Amino acid sequence: MKIDILTLFPEMFTGVLGQSILHKAAEKSAVKYNVVNFREYADNKHNTVDDYPYGGGAGMVLKPQPIFDAVADLKEKAASPNTRVILLCPQGSRYDQRKAEELAREDHLIFICGHYEGYDERIRENIVTDEISIGDYVLTGGELGAMVVIDSVVRLLPEVLGNEESHMKDSFSTGLLEHPHYTRPADFRGLKVPEVLLSGNHKLIEEWRNKEALRRTLLRRPDLLEKIDLTDEQEKWLQEVKKESK
Repeated sequence: MKIDILTLFPEMFTGVLGQSILHKAAEKSAVKYNVVNFREYADNKHNTVDDYPYGGGAGMVLKPQPIFDAVADLKEKAASPNTRVILLCPQGSRYDQRKAEELAREDHLIFICGHYEGYDERIRENIVTDEISIGDYVLTGGELGAMVVIDSVVRLLPEVLGNEESHMKDSFSTGLLEHPHYTRPADFRGLKVPEVLLSGNHKLIEEWRNKEALRRTLLRRPDLLEKIDLTDEQEKWLQEVKKESK
């Protein structure tokens, strides 16, 4: 995967892309990052990328020319038939794990990180394929949102995680929140690990994990249960969980 990032503050990405899973993914050649200051594409001698909004109002608006030219150049260099151009924007669709899985199947992603009051609408209407919001709040710019999306996508790429099953049972990947986890010691200051996890009975352990995932989802995010089709077995476990929770 090739990931191009258009930003006015490229230094913000140095630490994030150079650490942990994102860095390891690049080392494994699963992904290639390219952080670009789109001010370099401005066609005026002062490299200005913003201007006052027509009709008046507070703040400045990003001009279309630098973004249009930058995206066209990056598309040409990538030579990918299916580039996704992603605008980080509070007006975009709410980001979730399904979207991460969708983007992880692509070969080329371009992220546009805006600042100031907003974007010229012609950017949104003509070159953007996806508008994404990471939540119902406003950030100073799109950089932090882009980092969140990039992290969630890159970890899904083949061979990036040490264990390919790691992300398959993550919260939201199955439609449910993930079950609780425990590690050594089995008894920590009188706080004990559930006996079933020490039993060695893999069938009972798997059943416990499924029920606890359902329990946690029911208690914390019951809205998620309305969005997935439970198996007959999961439905049975859910009814047991509801009885136990009363």
